Amino acid sequence: MTRDEAKSFLEVNEVKFVLAQFVDIHGVAKTKSVPVSHFDDILMDGAGFAGFAVWGLGQEPHDPDFMAVGDLSTLTLVPWQPGYARIVCNGRVRGEPYRFDTRTILQRQIERLSAKGWTLNTGLEPEFMLLVKGSDGSLRPADSSDTLDKPCYDYKGLSRSRGFLEKLVFSLQATGFDVYQIDHEDANGQFEINFTYSTALTTADRFVLFRMAAGEIAREFGMICTFMPKPMSNRTGTGCHMHLSIADSHGNNLFKDDSDKNRLGLSTMAYHFLGGLLAHAPALAALVAPSVNSYKRLVVGRSLSGATWAPAYISYGDNNRTSMVRVPYGRLELRLCDSSCNPYLATAAVIVAGLDGIDKKMDPGPPHNINHYKHSPKELEELGIGILPQSIRAATLELEHDRLFHVQLGEDFLKEFIDLKQMEWVEYQRHVSDWEIQRYLEFY
Repeated sequence: MTRDEAKSFLEVNEVKFVLAQFVDIHGVAKTKSVPVSHFDDILMDGAGFAGFAVWGLGQEPHDPDFMAVGDLSTLTLVPWQPGYARIVCNGRVRGEPYRFDTRTILQRQIERLSAKGWTLNTGLEPEFMLLVKGSDGSLRPADSSDTLDKPCYDYKGLSRSRGFLEKLVFSLQATGFDVYQIDHEDANGQFEINFTYSTALTTADRFVLFRMAAGEIAREFGMICTFMPKPMSNRTGTGCHMHLSIADSHGNNLFKDDSDKNRLGLSTMAYHFLGGLLAHAPALAALVAPSVNSYKRLVVGRSLSGATWAPAYISYGDNNRTSMVRVPYGRLELRLCDSSCNPYLATAAVIVAGLDGIDKKMDPGPPHNINHYKHSPKELEELGIGILPQSIRAATLELEHDRLFHVQLGEDFLKEFIDLKQMEWVEYQRHVSDWEIQRYLEFY
């Protein structure tokens, strides 16, 4: 879209305001509402922000403004907010790409792929829960009849939330999403909407818009749409599986090879990329499962439905949903990510790990087509299967020691990220929970 085409698009669709949007280090959307008469400002100098007021931009109150410069290829309507459009922005400071802007960080990693003639295609599967808050502050599924012990794919659960789901899907379709299926997931009140894969940057942009749409449309229906990884201790967590493949300049899938002796349809390149994901998994976890709550999901344990779908072990297998990486023939599905991730940072980190695997020809070893949850720690150890970090603190320590991410993502940026995660862990450790009150208040 050229600038003139963009202005015509805004005029035809009677847009009055354009949301200049970027994300903070956590992946949370930040915007300024710009009257359409000043649309050119976003494309030229950009919309100005005081970076110190935003998480993770590495700025102090005396630093120059963080300028959000619009990317014309991302201009879309905001269907749930008539009269508004949204444009995704790249961060600039003093006219230069800003090293703390996670979209810029992802673009830098994409350039490494482009130099080899490659394009990373990704598909995200965002799960979320629809909840309401009671007068006492307690949370429950928005549909009070959604009470089955095993509700996955339940027709009634899907049908009774169709008002929200239909508006969300129609809104996404109006912005260019190719939504191809919607289902009720394994937890009560939990859903997943699948949309067709695209290039890594486009998919990350769309995921941010997805969360924006879902959150605001849910509010219209009197509900809370949460992407929190584990809002209910006795129900399955909320993941965001990332499907991965690399294409050449002709669009051919370089990860696919029908002659694969393991019958997974993977090429040598794909196995090396996979080897990098497994080798760097402990540090990678901090970047794709980035909250204290993420590690309430990444554990072995039964949920209300009797099932768990989250990985706890560093392994891969043929369509194996108990492993960190599932192989649905000819591509990889990284199951470590959850819906709280910053999609730009998560994708950049995956490229870093995967390219290291390709560069060093890392061997991921044999696939493990077993139910990992039914084997003892000793049995898994004998198979060479490691365990993922069990807290954000443990994952952050792994990230501190994995120099690859420091080099590729930026020393200053990674220090900012690690400092924030350490602060989050300290605050969590100092918090006195209801569990502690109930257990210890009158125990002694």
